[in-house]
Amino acid sequence: MIELEDVRRAAVVLEGVAHRTPVLRSRTLDAWAGAELLLKAEHLQVGGAFKFRGAYHRIATLPPDALARGVCAFSSGNHAQAVAIAARRCGTSATIVMPEDTPTVKLAATRGYGAEVVTYDRYTEDREEVGRRLAAERGMTLVPPYEDEHVMAGQGTAALELIEDAGPIDTLVVCVGGGGLIAGCATVAKGLDAATLVVGVEPTARGIAQRSLAAGVVLSGPVPTTIADGQQGDRLGAMTFSVIRQRVDMIVTVDDDELRATMRVLFDRLKQVIEPSGASALAAVLSGRLDVRGQRVGITLSGGNVGLERFVAIMADAPLPALAR
Repeated sequence: MIELEDVRRAAVVLEGVAHRTPVLRSRTLDAWAGAELLLKAEHLQVGGAFKFRGAYHRIATLPPDALARGVCAFSSGNHAQAVAIAARRCGTSATIVMPEDTPTVKLAATRGYGAEVVTYDRYTEDREEVGRRLAAERGMTLVPPYEDEHVMAGQGTAALELIEDAGPIDTLVVCVGGGGLIAGCATVAKGLDAATLVVGVEPTARGIAQRSLAAGVVLSGPVPTTIADGQQGDRLGAMTFSVIRQRVDMIVTVDDDELRATMRVLFDRLKQVIEPSGASALAAVLSGRLDVRGQRVGITLSGGNVGLERFVAIMADAPLPALAR
């Protein structure tokens, strides 16, 4: 388990290194939801996603001998870029295991940040097994995308900043992939005010986090088919789930059309380009799947790493959100 003080210590390490991303507001979105929506713009973070917070915090705490041997990570894209950037800033090398079908923009960015990329088939190979084997063979330190106390604490600084900058909230809505972001953010929200409602959001095609929370144990399932490539993992982490089970109140799901609708609104109304996974938390509100009327609601916009061609393709005939119709 991590605690609020762990996140506060991570914030000290990240000060002046990670961006203190803004909290965006929209009177139009507030009117649709009947609530005050406070959007934490993590798509404007170093590397285009919240992942830099956890990756840098983990790597910056490594001893010199470990830094000399380099680091290894497995990722669908955003953690890959974060580790590549953090490794370079900490003076070490990075090797990243990535799916063969990772969006081109994420592959190019990871290589552009100086990392070596080793690809695998996400539908037939286990990325953790590939990553751990490679790290062992080369003597590198593995930097997991979520199963690490330093990573979770680093991710939690997003919620710490949100509440420090925007004030108290009634509900915090966070996307769920492996669980690192919501574990860290829930730790902050509940640590500051135990009455805060913490809600996770994942694609309907996955639903494994929702079922795991209901069952009280980590469940697994097939890799889902969804445009939310950052949330295609087949399970939560054991460490992250131990936090989620105690500090997350509920998990809801959104479908691909709801993600597309939210991406459209963010572009049309706020002029922000958000990737599908990055839009999932707000999609839960704008779709009406989560009723937040009368509340102050913190919402993570967790990433914006989507290339122009894919963004245009996703936006083709994108509907309006349910609350806007």
